[in-house]
Amino acid sequence: MLRSHRDKQQSFELVSLEELVPQDHLLRKVDTYIDFSFIHEKVSPLYCADNGRPAIDPTVLFKMIFLGYFYGIRSERQLEREIQTNLAYRWFLGLGLTDKVPDHSTISWNRRTRFKDTTIFQDIFDEIVLQAISHRMVGGRVLITDSTHVKANANKHQYTKEQVLQNTKDYMDELNEAVKEDRKNHGKKPLKSREEVNEEKEIKVSKTDPDSGYMIRDDKPEGFFYLDHRTVDMKYNVITDVHVTPGNVHDSVPYLSRLDRQRERFAFQVEAVTLDSGYLTTPICRGLQSRKIFAVIAHRRFHPKQGLFPKWKFEYDAKNNVYICPAGQELAYRTTDRKGYRQYASDPAQCERCPLLSQCTQSKNHRKVVTRHVWEDSKEWVRSNRLSPSGKQLYRKRKETIERSFADAKELHGFRYCRLRGLPNVREQALMTAAVQNMKKMAIHLDRLEKQG
Repeated sequence: MLRSHRDKQQSFELVSLEELVPQDHLLRKVDTYIDFSFIHEKVSPLYCADNGRPAIDPTVLFKMIFLGYFYGIRSERQLEREIQTNLAYRWFLGLGLTDKVPDHSTISWNRRTRFKDTTIFQDIFDEIVLQAISHRMVGGRVLITDSTHVKANANKHQYTKEQVLQNTKDYMDELNEAVKEDRKNHGKKPLKSREEVNEEKEIKVSKTDPDSGYMIRDDKPEGFFYLDHRTVDMKYNVITDVHVTPGNVHDSVPYLSRLDRQRERFAFQVEAVTLDSGYLTTPICRGLQSRKIFAVIAHRRFHPKQGLFPKWKFEYDAKNNVYICPAGQELAYRTTDRKGYRQYASDPAQCERCPLLSQCTQSKNHRKVVTRHVWEDSKEWVRSNRLSPSGKQLYRKRKETIERSFADAKELHGFRYCRLRGLPNVREQALMTAAVQNMKKMAIHLDRLEKQG
């Protein structure tokens, strides 16, 4: 006998929302193990104490935002509709079955006005990291950093071209001192120090999102993107830092400053870091060595001109400060340029008679020049770290940590594309995505520990 359940849609039932949400639901774990009381304290200075209409509880407001990032709901309008019909969402926000859901425009209004030009999203992310530290889920000893591209909300065909100055390097003062000292040690006159790099370059600027950057990289899509520079702690893969730049900013540019921020903000005693080949620059190697941090950076392959000897064929003799070519000739020191490169040159008279000349240089004066940076020792130190047993073991952890973190952000939390335009909005999206990833990891881990105990 067939039965119809249509009449039950109009029936009245006495139910408890608490009983309708499964006990093992993720939001129950998050509500149990994540302390959201700090939100009210952080945002209270942004509200008027004695004027205006009563505001929506800021904790409820941010929990709504978290829900959108937890479940990859890209639209705030859609988020409001989902909360209206999802019992677990209502339970998480503390709303009853008949309570009105806050309007989606409330979130966007607060972003455009109340939270504009504040550090509230960074503060919330930091507080979640501090909670993870309090639960001993962050060691602060081994950090792994990388970046991923996030497609900007912009048409790659709508742009203008502009001439811009190259960014001043934050290590230029230190490099100038190193060049001055090196030239002095070699009996050369000091160069006039140059504080800025005034070279211009032409870039594409999006008409719809000028803050984004036009990215052209091997094996990467071409267009307007942002870069999410992320650091994770190796202990439980908790994200400890998030920084967003336009897509045309090199990975190495913000690295050392973000590393120092983590050491200061969370009192990390960093002993080792693992980085991709994009970070293999001489200033980063020097900076990590000076900070006494064991650095493991992937090898970057350089392809020499076809038919010519690669640089590694020329052996450096540190004792005599010369290079030895494959034919056994010494390349003597000539000078140190303002970019920090020592120049070692061969004797053209000997090179002209050398049977290996055609494989060594194509210069008309038959002189081979090899360069070596004043901080090259730091780069060689990093290479030796990478080839050591502990270095190989650390680098293998990248797949299990930072790459997994990026994959989860894109596949599960909607971080493959930018929801809004402008660097502040993309920074908010990156920080909140990372915050909910940390919350989920903490809640699941602590729940598992409690059940085991």
